[in-house]
Amino acid sequence: QLHFAESGGGLVRPGGSLRLSCAASGLPLENYAIGWFRQAPGKEPEGVSCISAIDSFTYYADSVKGRFTISRDNAKNTVYLHVNNLKPEDTATYYCGAALFGAGYCALGPGEYDYWGQGTQVTVSS
Repeated sequence: QLHFAESGGGLVRPGGSLRLSCAASGLPLENYAIGWFRQAPGKEPEGVSCISAIDSFTYYADSVKGRFTISRDNAKNTVYLHVNNLKPEDTATYYCGAALFGAGYCALGPGEYDYWGQGTQVTVSS
C-alpha cells in the first residue's frame, strides 16, 4: 500500500518561498503520476500541479503558473513542489496524491487520485 508524508510548510511573508516535499513509502513512485492539491478553510479543494510517471510532463493551474515548480526524484521516492513569490491567497493545507494514469499524462481532478497524505500547512502573512 502506498503512503505519503508531506512536509516543508510553514509561516512565510508575502514574496517568500518554500519547498514542499511528498515522501512516499510502501511502493515505488516510478509508475505513478503525482498531483499537488490545496484546500483553504471554507473553500473546495483546488488542483495546483501534477507530474506524469514516465516523461515528467507537468501541468499547473493558472493561479500558480510561473510561481510554482513541481519535480520528482524517483530514486528518493519523493516529489517536490517549490512554491515561490507566495501570496496571501496561497494560504492553505497542501496535499499530494498518486494516480495510475499511464505514461505521459496527468490531471488536476482530486477525484482521479487514489492515495493521499495528511497535508502540510502553508500560511502567507505579513
